[in-house]
Amino acid sequence: MRRFGLIGRPLGHSASAAYFAAKFAREGIGDALYELYELPAVGELPRLLADHPDLAGFNVTIPYKQAVIPYLDDLAFEARNIGAVNCVGRSGDRLTGYNTDLEGLRASFAGLLGDGVPERALVLGTGGASQAVQYALAELGVEYALVSRDPMKGDFTYDTLPPEEVAERLLIVNASPVGTYPAVDEAPRIPYAFVTPRHRVLDLVYNPAQTLFLAYAEQRGARTMNGETMFRVQAEASWRIWNA
Repeated sequence: MRRFGLIGRPLGHSASAAYFAAKFAREGIGDALYELYELPAVGELPRLLADHPDLAGFNVTIPYKQAVIPYLDDLAFEARNIGAVNCVGRSGDRLTGYNTDLEGLRASFAGLLGDGVPERALVLGTGGASQAVQYALAELGVEYALVSRDPMKGDFTYDTLPPEEVAERLLIVNASPVGTYPAVDEAPRIPYAFVTPRHRVLDLVYNPAQTLFLAYAEQRGARTMNGETMFRVQAEASWRIWNA
């Protein structure tokens, strides 16, 4: 039996195990198992690997996409440039980090934006998911500003974000976990009154399917997309890596 899984904390919102269980059943893959491994600290990873020598690969989610890197032996090109990892392949004792979030983001932006790629974007959050968003935006030639709770990490904090920045940046991406189940009554604190029908709004959260963030944007007439496409595409990209 080949074992795969997801590390992070918390994992109560994750659909990864259910997704892969359905995939294995649908495709007749009878020799694989995918489980959730909620680690209290990323330093528990070596023990997890020792306890499960059959763990052939695993995904990484909040808050370990950057913290996991020192535990890896190598990084794929894009993961190295992004500075964050969401997929790890294991070959013997060697661990290689990849970023399949990028493939999911490319698909999401293609679906949300079509040919109308905006010149400027606003990215909410500065963690590992945000790193991939920034890379994907750079590929598209989109200039972006970052909003963070930490004034040392972003161009703005949520308390200092000028309304005109929201009005003028026609792509807004929530790359933070705010609004993820079970905290479904939360949304990033931005001036939604300045969102317009010209805006395109992407939330990387996929549980719930419609976050409060997306609901507020839709009320203002914006075109929106949740994180389901990104989740599905990155999962399939991970599976291809593990079976290469």
